[in-house]
Amino acid sequence: MKRTAQQLVRSQRGFTLIEILVVVLILGILAGIIVPRLLDKPEEARRTKAAVQIRGLEEAVSLFKLDNGFYPSTEQGLQALVEKPASGRIPPRWRAGGYIKKVPKDPWGNDYVYLSPGIHGDFDIISYGPDGQAGGEGDDADINSWELE
Repeated sequence: MKRTAQQLVRSQRGFTLIEILVVVLILGILAGIIVPRLLDKPEEARRTKAAVQIRGLEEAVSLFKLDNGFYPSTEQGLQALVEKPASGRIPPRWRAGGYIKKVPKDPWGNDYVYLSPGIHGDFDIISYGPDGQAGGEGDDADINSWELE
């Protein structure tokens, strides 16, 4: 069966302008619904990262105590996990190489707050969240070691 030139042109017809506009409109509606929901996820991811980092710091502090019989003081801070303290109570069996390579910043670029003895336990580790201030609500709420599950 031979096709005529006119039949061949009809079978290769492209999209009309109206069809393209309808597709663009549908994509715009979907983007308007989905994008706002996705924009909330980075903050949730930062909060989860802070919780994971706090758990890791808790483990390192516990190893410090296991080796030395006491927790680093508030003054020595988390830096006592990286380099042997030169002041305060000197750890007798501090591990060569330390307990961590470096003290991380929280996901918002702030230092973690370390208290020993802590208010809620032997020690407390706190991230003040995106606002960098104690307290706060919602996304600005602190992430506290004693509240993590």
